Amino acid sequence: MPALMLIAGAAAGLATAPSRADAADVSEFTLDNGMQVVVVPDHRAPVVTHMVWYRVGSADEQPGKSGIAHFLEHLMFKGTDKHPAGEFSQVVAKLGGQENAFTSQDYTAYFQRVAKQNLATVMGFEADRMTGLVLTDEVVLPERDVVLEERRMRTDNDPASQLSEAAQAAMYVNHPYGHPIIGWEDEIKKLNREDALAFYRRFYTPNNAILVVAGDVEPEEVRKLAQETYGKVARRAETAERVRPAEPAPRAERRLVLADARVGQPSLSRSYLVPAYRADPKESVALDVLAQVLGGGSTSRLYRTLVAQKGVAASAGAWYQSTSLDDTRFGISVTPRPQVTMEALEAALDEVIADFAANGPDAAELERAKTRLVAEAIYAQDNQATLARIYGAALATGSTAEDVRIWPDLVKKVTADEVREAARRWLVPARAVTSQLLPAKPAAVAPVAAPAAAPVSAPAAAGANRPEDRS
Repeated sequence: MPALMLIAGAAAGLATAPSRADAADVSEFTLDNGMQVVVVPDHRAPVVTHMVWYRVGSADEQPGKSGIAHFLEHLMFKGTDKHPAGEFSQVVAKLGGQENAFTSQDYTAYFQRVAKQNLATVMGFEADRMTGLVLTDEVVLPERDVVLEERRMRTDNDPASQLSEAAQAAMYVNHPYGHPIIGWEDEIKKLNREDALAFYRRFYTPNNAILVVAGDVEPEEVRKLAQETYGKVARRAETAERVRPAEPAPRAERRLVLADARVGQPSLSRSYLVPAYRADPKESVALDVLAQVLGGGSTSRLYRTLVAQKGVAASAGAWYQSTSLDDTRFGISVTPRPQVTMEALEAALDEVIADFAANGPDAAELERAKTRLVAEAIYAQDNQATLARIYGAALATGSTAEDVRIWPDLVKKVTADEVREAARRWLVPARAVTSQLLPAKPAAVAPVAAPAAAPVSAPAAAGANRPEDRS
């Protein structure tokens, strides 16, 4: 289940599981310095998940500085005036806790999971590195090499990741979602200490941050601790509404093909430009249900038709990235059975989409999709970190805690006609980027006639002793 669908689904479960955190118990308040705080009580275990979200991601980067948001995430672990590099992580480990961080297109988040009595400790460390980060070239330049190596391993050495990156760039021709979160290699190489500090000073200010605490706590307890730690951090930059270049309405279908000798299983993927929850909650929820009906497991329309009935696909699924500040993507992926051509697979896929746009889901499909969203939501709540992520991701992308609360009510109201209309409106060729990942065919080598004077046993293949091409 895609992570962002999981967030939406988990929101649905909040109103259906009284033994877990209930949406009505969620508290919100704002510190004097503008930092927003959300408390999600969950008293099943004496632990807490502490997260700080900054409303800044890769889509907020200055042109030519791609990757700086992710690079700064790495550098935030390099120490402050009060705490040398590694001390924060060492303390969390000694406390038996867990920590990590992540960067997306719209936000950057840092989190720790510790026993409840250690909440004040991690709050103090996190508040300190909000303002006290110390960077030198001796720290920055080696970490830049680490990021470059991460890019080589995750993208440059993986054909599927290369194609995904190219498809994203093809989808967004004007909006900054078109560049990768990790950044383009040539631009990463130019990032420096001054770039990191400028980004840090501009965006890592309490009035641009959201504190989410989920776990065995009470709101007043968190309020007191937050005021004693984060409340002492002064604003150092003013924030404004994030306005990005708008993506123009797409007019032409785009197609990409990548063939690589490392590909063992060919695949077909397609993404459509669609609205996010923030832009149109009602339409977004219809798209959530559409993704579930079309590609949510072995009972979905795509799986039943392409895998079980026609036997042209080995797998088939769909996803929708609803939690996004700006226009987002609805995706479909299928893999062919052996001996099935990509042309035949795509034709079968198009038939399923056309039939669905014409007739929509039947009553059983619609009910099954809604039930599954709620069921998966309930299971998702067993992970305390998911509770924190639900609210953090929503607030960091322009939604509210109230949006999380009402999500299940919107799901219940979705009709078959609304799901059909969503397919008809958005799943059209002009809005699509279709990508094929293929195994590279061995290059044909033309026979080379031996020179008249050469013995028959001489090497006949031109360039036989050249080193292998490892590009």
